[in-house]
Amino acid sequence: MEVSVIGNSQAKMVRAELGYRELGLFCSPRSNYQNKISCRRDDSVWFAGRSAMWRKAQLRFTVKAVQSQPVRSDRVSGPASASRPKSRDGVRLFVGLPLDTVSDCRAVNHARAIAAGLKALKLLGVEGVELPVWWGVAEKEAMGKYEWSGYLAVADMVQKVGLKLHVSLCFHASKQPNIPLPKWVSQIGESESSIFYTDRTGQQYKDCLSLAVDDLPVLNGKTPVQVYHEFCESFRSSFMPFMGSTITGISMGLGPDGELRYPSHRKQAKTSKIPGAGEFQCYDKNMLSVLKQHAEESGNPLWGLGGPHDAPSYDESPNSNSFFKDHGGAWESSYADFFLSWYSNQLISHGNRLLALASSTFEDTGVTVYGKVPLMHSWYNTRSHPSELTAGFYNTVNRDGYEAVAEMFVKNSCKMILPGMDLSDEHQPHESLSSPESLLAQIKKTCRKHGVEVSGQNSSDSGAPGGFEQIKKNLWGDDAVDLFTYQRMGAYFFSPEHFPSFAQLVHNLNEPILHSDDLPEQEEVTASVHNNLDTSVHVQAV
Repeated sequence: MEVSVIGNSQAKMVRAELGYRELGLFCSPRSNYQNKISCRRDDSVWFAGRSAMWRKAQLRFTVKAVQSQPVRSDRVSGPASASRPKSRDGVRLFVGLPLDTVSDCRAVNHARAIAAGLKALKLLGVEGVELPVWWGVAEKEAMGKYEWSGYLAVADMVQKVGLKLHVSLCFHASKQPNIPLPKWVSQIGESESSIFYTDRTGQQYKDCLSLAVDDLPVLNGKTPVQVYHEFCESFRSSFMPFMGSTITGISMGLGPDGELRYPSHRKQAKTSKIPGAGEFQCYDKNMLSVLKQHAEESGNPLWGLGGPHDAPSYDESPNSNSFFKDHGGAWESSYADFFLSWYSNQLISHGNRLLALASSTFEDTGVTVYGKVPLMHSWYNTRSHPSELTAGFYNTVNRDGYEAVAEMFVKNSCKMILPGMDLSDEHQPHESLSSPESLLAQIKKTCRKHGVEVSGQNSSDSGAPGGFEQIKKNLWGDDAVDLFTYQRMGAYFFSPEHFPSFAQLVHNLNEPILHSDDLPEQEEVTASVHNNLDTSVHVQAV
C-alpha cells in the first residue's frame, strides 16, 4: 500500500512498516506525534494476505491525499495546534474489529494484521475501533476465574496507535466464528436446560440465557445478573488505566447477538430469502411460570398456558395462519393485548436490569454506556408488524412499542445503538413488505422525543446494496447520529471492491472546520491526517 501526502508544492511519502505474516505488511514505522505522520519519499505499505481468513485481502493500497489551501491568517506564527478539527455534523466514526480478535484460547488472533489495520484506520482519520469482549473467552473455565490478557493486549495496541476504543460486552455465543458460552455455563445447561429459551416445539436456543432466569440462582447458586455484575466489576478493575481515555464507550450485551430481543428468528427458510414471521419464545418452564402467575392475577388463568396457538412458525409468512392477519387477526384481541404486553414488558424489564447494572458499575469512569436495539423491519408495512411482535416489541399500526424502550434508556442514562443504517427500502424484497427506513425513522423520532441519543451501525458485513449512500443519508440528515460504528474489519473490508468506498466515506466525514491555529508551519514536513485533505484511495490486487 503506497500512501502519498501532497502538501503545498511537493509530494510527501508516508511509510509505516507494518510487518505481518498473515496480512503481509512490510514497512518501517516513522514518528507519529499528535496525529501527524513524518513524510519521506519512496515509502509504501503492502497488504498481501497469506492466511485463509485474509487471503482475499491480497492488496496494495495507494492513498493519495491532496491538501487544499485554507485561508491563512497573518497572525499565525506559532507551531501547529495538535487539536483535531471537528468532523462534519460531529459524527465520530469507529470500525469493528474481527469478532475473533481474541480467540477461545485467549490469544490475539491476526495480531500483526490488526496492528496494521489500526495504523491504516488512523491514517484515514477514523476515530476508534470496537472490540467484542466475550463472556465465553474471559470467564471460560470457571465462575469468577477471569482471563483478560488478550483483551488488555488489544487495548494497549489501540492506545499506542492513538485510537479510541469502544468495548462490546458479549454475554451470548457466536456461530461464525465459533465462540461458545463459558464451558461451566454450558455444563450447567446440560443438566438444567430450562436456563435457555424454548419455543413451542421444545427446541432450545443455547446461545444465551433466557431472561426468565435473570434473578434465579441457577448458576452454581448465583443469579445471572450477579454473574454479569461480577464480570463487569472485574473488567472495570482490570481496564481502569484505559477508562475514559482510550476506552470511551461500553455496550452492554442484552440478548442474542448482543441485542435487546428474543431469539425469534433463529431459523430461516432455506428456499426463500423472505424472512418469516418468527416465533414467540415463552416456553421454557420459567417463562411459563411467570406467564401463568400473571394470567391468574389478571383473572384469566386460561391465558397463561402458553403463547398464541394460531401464530405461524419461524419461516412462514404472517398470513399463513390467523394470528397476524391484517384484518380480523387475533393480534387485535383482548387476549393478544394481554399476552403481547406481558411478553414485551418482560424484555424491557430485562433490558432495564442489565443497563442499570452497567450504568452503576461504570459510573465515574468517563465512559458512556450503550445498549443495542434491533431493527426488525420485515413485515413493517403490515398492520400487525409480526417480526417486531415475536422479537418482543409491541409495535403495531395502533401502538408505538418503542416508547417504553426509550424511557428505559433514559432512566439508565444510556445511549441507544441502532443497526441497519445501510439498509434502504428499495433493496428489500417486495414480498417481505419491509421498510427499514420507516422503522428507523420511527425509533429515532421516539428517541428524540424522550431525549435518548442514538448511535448507528450498518447491518451487513458483506455490504448492503447502496449501503454507503444510505449511511451518508442517515449520518448527515436532520436526524444525524453522533457516533457510527462500521462493521467489520476483515478480508472483505480490505478488498478492492470495498475499501475505496469506505475510505471515501471517512474522507467525507472528516471534512474539517479549520481554525488558524490548526494550520502547519510552511516549513513543516508533516501532514496531519485530520487536516483539510482531499483523499483518494487506489487499491490493486497484489
